[in-house]
Amino acid sequence: MNETRDLPLKGIVVADLTQIYNGPYATYLMAMAGARVIKIEPPGGEHLRKRGANSGAAMPFAMLNGNKESVRIDLKTPEGIALFLKLIERVDVVVENFAPGVLERLGIGKQILLKQNPRLIYASGSGYGNEGLYSKFPAMDLTVQAMSGVMSVTGEANGSPMKVGPAICDFFGGTHLYGAIVTALFERERSGKGRSVEVSMMESVYASLSSNLGLYFSSNGEAPMRTGNRHGGLSLCPYNVYPTKDGYIAIICNHQEHWEGLITAMSREDLKSDERMISMKARVANIDLVDDLIAKWTEQFPKQLLFEKLISYRVPCAPVRDLKEVVNDPHMHARGMLEEIHHPEFGDMTVARSPLRFDDSPNIKLEPSQRLGESNEIIFGDWLGLPAAEIELLADKGVI
Repeated sequence: MNETRDLPLKGIVVADLTQIYNGPYATYLMAMAGARVIKIEPPGGEHLRKRGANSGAAMPFAMLNGNKESVRIDLKTPEGIALFLKLIERVDVVVENFAPGVLERLGIGKQILLKQNPRLIYASGSGYGNEGLYSKFPAMDLTVQAMSGVMSVTGEANGSPMKVGPAICDFFGGTHLYGAIVTALFERERSGKGRSVEVSMMESVYASLSSNLGLYFSSNGEAPMRTGNRHGGLSLCPYNVYPTKDGYIAIICNHQEHWEGLITAMSREDLKSDERMISMKARVANIDLVDDLIAKWTEQFPKQLLFEKLISYRVPCAPVRDLKEVVNDPHMHARGMLEEIHHPEFGDMTVARSPLRFDDSPNIKLEPSQRLGESNEIIFGDWLGLPAAEIELLADKGVI
């Protein structure tokens, strides 16, 4: 029987100044890895909270800010700055994703905070980086998708550029920011010194363009950039989404064994000797013919039945599922990745845990996101040790 172990970030305390998706996801990963995350919000709450439940923002806010303690500090007041600096003395990490220069203008930039706490890890997430030609450009997932090239390679070959459905730049940035933070914490274990780290959303998404970049360089920039549902590098076939009786199915054949499994499932072993399809190179050269052949076969079956059939022949494939199917996915619920909770503000919802799993450490209880300032007394009184009279005075002044 394996010994039960603490989660790896137990004992780490994080001051979370982040907002919307990018930064809150990084700090949520830290909370779910055992860190104590103190979410520091301005008087009206962070921007995603202020969008309100009717806009559909309630679920993302709840999902990204569970297992955090919310406090409210007005950092535009001298008292708020003093309180924040007192808190910084006791934390291991501060994370922010403001526009570059915001904290410097408030008088709490990274140099000041690192001087206040030399063991501090100061982590900054941004759209384009804290310096450089684009650093001052407003950055949201949509604008970074446009600037990074993601939008240019998404959509049909003869269609307009199209954004990717999910907010990939925000979450790629948040995931890399988490990686930068824990890497710096690892180094601090050896050196005893803190440091600043930063992650740009634009830079974090670049490597995901690998297939498209392969096509760009192999064609001297002449190949079409958008390939629809086909392989971004146009070097694999079949690789597409095909119609079924009740929807669509995605099929990919990475190598010859996959292809032979597919044509066996199709009862078309005769295609093994067809010169137009005998190799990957030949199939790519005749991609329209191959796709048309497969589509005429797949449209005869319901997608789930076809999925089960192709899987039995070890052909990589998956039915195209809608969000209702995914939210109710029995696999992710059985693994504990998705969990149904009752949120005290927003009602019943299905939220996601961290995808990071740590063997021999039990999952921590999933706590709903807190109301704005719900942990003021716990953090400022019990943890920082401020007397009740001082906390009351700060509240009367609107600082907290």
